[in-house]
Amino acid sequence: MHTLYDVPAPAKLNLFLHITGRRTDGYHLLQSVFMLIDWCDTLCFERLTSSADIHRSDANASTPLPANDLCVRAAQALQAATGCQQGVHIHLNKSIPAQAGMGGGSSDAATTLLALNRLWQLNLSRSELARIGLALGADVPFFIHGRNAWVEGVGEHISPLEGEAALPSARFTIIKPAAGLDTGQIFSSPNLQRNTKHATISGFAADHYGFGHNDLQPVACALCPEIENVLSFLQKQEFQARMTGSGSAVFARTQHSVDTRQAPTSWLIRSCENLQKHPLIEWARD
Repeated sequence: MHTLYDVPAPAKLNLFLHITGRRTDGYHLLQSVFMLIDWCDTLCFERLTSSADIHRSDANASTPLPANDLCVRAAQALQAATGCQQGVHIHLNKSIPAQAGMGGGSSDAATTLLALNRLWQLNLSRSELARIGLALGADVPFFIHGRNAWVEGVGEHISPLEGEAALPSARFTIIKPAAGLDTGQIFSSPNLQRNTKHATISGFAADHYGFGHNDLQPVACALCPEIENVLSFLQKQEFQARMTGSGSAVFARTQHSVDTRQAPTSWLIRSCENLQKHPLIEWARD
């Protein structure tokens, strides 16, 4: 095997996001449910013979690659952890918007780890890959473990949703306004609510798609009024709308179509379904 084509990296939605406290090191304690959706970036991986050859190209040639590219960092971290002497060329076709709260960069990194585990024949477990991924970003282990999950702590405690807590299949409309948001700016705000009471999985299971709220949303709306415009747009059509993650994308469970005729052309609007598991969940052993 020399090449892996059209490898998916799915986005996620935070069904709710509660901030329950703050550690002495400044990291925020949270509770959330992360849900995989079928909005995906697509990557291709070509195995190279030299460990010094790790590079990435982008389907959109006009988009400059970040100096600290997560896919390249993921490949380098996997090399360092295993001593692997192979290289790779990664080609990314980006679809998930940046600064949306949908985990696109973390998902690309997770898919890179899963794909190279297969391409380089390393045979690491998902837990071993997740430990490598955690150093790249708090959301990366979620995508590697590959199931919709209850997430706590600073994002490191991940419990798959099973039994009554398992998420029913559903359709969602996601709207990403043109403006993005800097996560650090939201978490550093003095107006951020940081003392929401602890929730339980059983409480969530009683109302999967109506439970809780997003503590980051009020601060995000103050920083980016366009988010409030999207929320109002969906609420006027009697949908329960909420920002995902640290924004700026907003989602609503939509059993019928959203009337988008009055939506600004600058908004990115997409209808998605949730996934029960990551498409690559079999690419690493338990």
